[in-house]
Amino acid sequence: MNIRVAVALLGALLAASPAGMAAEVPPAREADYVARDFRFHTGETLAEVKLHYTTIGAPGGEPVLILHGTAGSGTGLLAPGFAGELFGPGQPLDAAKYFVILPDALGAGKSAKPSDGLRAKFPHYDYADMVQAQYRLVTEGLGLRHLRLVLGNSMGGMQAWMWGETHPGFMDALVPMASQPTPMASRNWMLRRMLVESIRRDPAYRNGDYTEQPSSLRTANVLFGIATSGGTLAYQALDPTNAAADRHVDALLAAPAPADANDYLYQWESSRDYDPSPDLERITAAVLAINAADDERNPPESGLMDRAMARLAHGRLLLIPASADTRGHGTTGFARFWAREVGEFLQGVAVLP
Repeated sequence: MNIRVAVALLGALLAASPAGMAAEVPPAREADYVARDFRFHTGETLAEVKLHYTTIGAPGGEPVLILHGTAGSGTGLLAPGFAGELFGPGQPLDAAKYFVILPDALGAGKSAKPSDGLRAKFPHYDYADMVQAQYRLVTEGLGLRHLRLVLGNSMGGMQAWMWGETHPGFMDALVPMASQPTPMASRNWMLRRMLVESIRRDPAYRNGDYTEQPSSLRTANVLFGIATSGGTLAYQALDPTNAAADRHVDALLAAPAPADANDYLYQWESSRDYDPSPDLERITAAVLAINAADDERNPPESGLMDRAMARLAHGRLLLIPASADTRGHGTTGFARFWAREVGEFLQGVAVLP
């Protein structure tokens, strides 16, 4: 879900749910790192790729990498419902102890992306390219050789699985959330494909050389968000009448649309070839996977997650029960559902040599 629509949707949903007591978020710092001669999985190269990132805490703290969802940004994770439950004094990722790194993924936020100038000529990156960019930022840009934890949500959760396979031994612990280490397929991919096609087939898109943002961008974004996030029980509690549902849709349609159609298409298409399932046994880090029972994109009843978890040497699954307070795929965006368990998990994970 686009971050702007996510904010509008989740804000409305939270208004109908009990509020957590989030702490004030510690000061954050933003910076850029330029990766030279960046080679994409397609073989294409760019002489320079800007990678933007945000940090919380002192560089001498135990390093923690946190990865955002599709169309999000590192600064988007500073929301009170996320950062306010994690980084304050005595919280699970207390900034007095940990050095928290929040990168903007390749193609998103203030990192290099099509709208910077290349438009549809920008290389068509995938998740492997995004993980490579994150790794170069961490190692070349920040000079780190080990991470205490890699935690990711949604797209970031999928990339956390890839981190564990691509760089085994580089981190002590993995917390992939709202994700599965299985092929991008079924309804999850079908709806992403429909989202992309509805914009690409808009005559105003003009193969990426549009002069104005295609009008389909807003409608497609809202439709995808409602279809794949929010939670069945939550929607029923929030919008029990036709009038209430109409007001909700009106609010979502009135929210700002994604900023750029090319950026948006690239972001969603980047998941096309995601499939970490062949290499799960390469993961050496301790894994706490966190999903919601009402996740529309990763339904637990498929049994895929249980079979994948059985292949891990050190892994367990926290499945958040569905309720009127959970938000389907959006549930894990609220740290109050899982912060305590992450803190306890991390305390029990040894530092790898």
